[in-house]
Amino acid sequence: MSSQPLLRPAILIVSDTAAADPSTDRAFPILKETFTQDGAGKWAEPIVEIVKDDILDIQRVVRSWTDNESSGSGAVNLVITTGGTGFARRDFTPEAISPLIHRHAPGIVHGMLAASFQVTPFAMMSRPVAGVRNKTIIVTLPGSPKGAKENLQAILKLLPHACLQAAGEDSRTAHAGGVKKLEKDAGVSAGAKGAEGMAATHDHSHSHSHHHHDHDHSHGHGGHSIPKAHTDPSQRPQSNDPRLGATARARSSPYPMLSVSDAVAKIIENSPQPVKELRDLTPDLVGYVIAEDIRAAEAVPAYPASIVDGYAVIVPDAKSPTHKDLPPIKGVFPVASVSHAQASSMPPPLEHGQIARITTGAPLPENANAVVMVEDTAIASLTDDKSEEATVEILTDEITVGENIRDPGSDIKLGEVILTKGTQISALGGEIGVLAAAGIQKVPVFRKPRVGVMSTGDEVTDISFQGPLTGGMIRDSNRPSLLSLLRGWNLCERDGVVDLNVARDTPNHELEEKIREAFRTKGLDIIITTGGVSMGELDLLKPTIERSLGGEVHFGRVSMKPGKPTTFASVPFKETESGERERKLIFGLPGNPASALVTANLFVLPCVQSMVGLDGKKGLERVKVMVQGRIKCDKERVEYHRVVVSVDAKDGRLVATSTGMQRSSRVGSLAAANALLVLPQRDGWLEDGGQCEALMMGMVHGF
Repeated sequence: MSSQPLLRPAILIVSDTAAADPSTDRAFPILKETFTQDGAGKWAEPIVEIVKDDILDIQRVVRSWTDNESSGSGAVNLVITTGGTGFARRDFTPEAISPLIHRHAPGIVHGMLAASFQVTPFAMMSRPVAGVRNKTIIVTLPGSPKGAKENLQAILKLLPHACLQAAGEDSRTAHAGGVKKLEKDAGVSAGAKGAEGMAATHDHSHSHSHHHHDHDHSHGHGGHSIPKAHTDPSQRPQSNDPRLGATARARSSPYPMLSVSDAVAKIIENSPQPVKELRDLTPDLVGYVIAEDIRAAEAVPAYPASIVDGYAVIVPDAKSPTHKDLPPIKGVFPVASVSHAQASSMPPPLEHGQIARITTGAPLPENANAVVMVEDTAIASLTDDKSEEATVEILTDEITVGENIRDPGSDIKLGEVILTKGTQISALGGEIGVLAAAGIQKVPVFRKPRVGVMSTGDEVTDISFQGPLTGGMIRDSNRPSLLSLLRGWNLCERDGVVDLNVARDTPNHELEEKIREAFRTKGLDIIITTGGVSMGELDLLKPTIERSLGGEVHFGRVSMKPGKPTTFASVPFKETESGERERKLIFGLPGNPASALVTANLFVLPCVQSMVGLDGKKGLERVKVMVQGRIKCDKERVEYHRVVVSVDAKDGRLVATSTGMQRSSRVGSLAAANALLVLPQRDGWLEDGGQCEALMMGMVHGF
């Protein structure tokens, strides 16, 4: 065993407390020490992560260790979890791990329980799980540091053999020396007391016979020694550097597969914070988000105003010493003046016994306290030239103080908050109108980003190309589609959606130069590329970002259909004026047309929403729909199926109809689509009439 490379353990701490404050964790130091002291020198330095008691968080980390050939620190042979195995309300670890296991290992569980029972009867309160996922052994330990150590010690000597078997070691060759040799190599004895002896006895009576008959993967190696690598996987020439040639090229993606929700969270985490700016109040503010609460600079209305056409009057008011002895307003009165809704002048004060003609919205004359509707009056006499009424008869005495008057500030009070931070200015006119009415001339908003769109590929031909296509040429539908989509969101600057044309798939730095030039001269915050994100030798985006631009690829694969190779990265860029480095973003979307538009809606949109200050939004609006027709699901990945959502004329329900064949290269599947149906990840079909969630890309048909 001494010639074997060290096995790589990974420890997952499952604890709400430790997730909030890692300094409170006491389990990892003890388990790390146990590997060092009791591991017979067979284990490398453990890697560690801490998550809260959440099934999805646990599964995400475990998958990142078990579902890839290698991680940043080499292949993971053993995953140990600690915490969450009891009966408490937040103990979810067994429920998280069990569905991940491909082959269960009850012997390991029995060995741990046997050791624990010798310490305390409360061992029966633990719910351990153990087994194999792909080529990795997974074991759950208690959350108590002492209990976790005791359980690990009970099985630690046998775990190297289990890990090698899970990794593909030839069983026939490994067992050629018999059980005694295995026990000697592991440092255990069948006659030993305690958990180690029980574990060894169990392994002898069951496990080895099964290995010989059912799990022989020798494939003709016979009695020869098993080929063993003498280097750590992280040292091997598996590179994304296109200069190193085919022999060094990675044969599988080195990027962990993220869920869509994890990918969006990663995008939000790495997106620049919104930047506040002050802009003039114009209709061009549509789409901007208010950066702080805005208070009215003026009251609306600024003066008492009539809400009807009629006559301003002085109504007897018991509360007013000058009005309480006046006779009721009924009878014939001279018309003293006319008040129009205009800015040139105010009407003269009204005297007792007079009335003033007034139009809707016009200011009341001083002393007037009510308005009589024109419908409650009649003309008594005309002026000498017959052009105007001289006297008017008021036909009712039921007019009250304040009737038909709009008081100052009754619509908007001076200093009142009229728009709150985070409000998006819509194209419907309401927000612009209230700002104008309240006397706001400068509006604090969050800056909109500038986004460039670039296609990549030698085969990509601009739509302006004249003549028939030859060879492998294809029309560039991605770039115009994405430019249209970005402008339709109205979340970028007015001239901030920039066409960056096409970068060729040549390893002569053309892609790097075009990206640098776009950031330098266009003032862009984000660059979106399509194509060049898969595993081919001409898929240059990831190596260009990491090796030429000094950037970081935050994710390079997403568990979704279509759009698996979607890439998100950030690169440092020095601004020429300030000299400071800013973080610029790059989205590498797949080259297939449907994939590009689907992933833009799922990933670019939440990023732009975050940058403009829409904190409450993370992508497209979600609705529940009823499906028309049967749609097949995919058990491997969540599928975003293009559909048309319309309103059922009979009952008003939202109904989704597929746009047909969904191949990622079929741009026609998006031609009429206004939504993405989020199909459940499972075998079988979503049946006709079934309920499903849909993400709305456009207006519902039928409205």
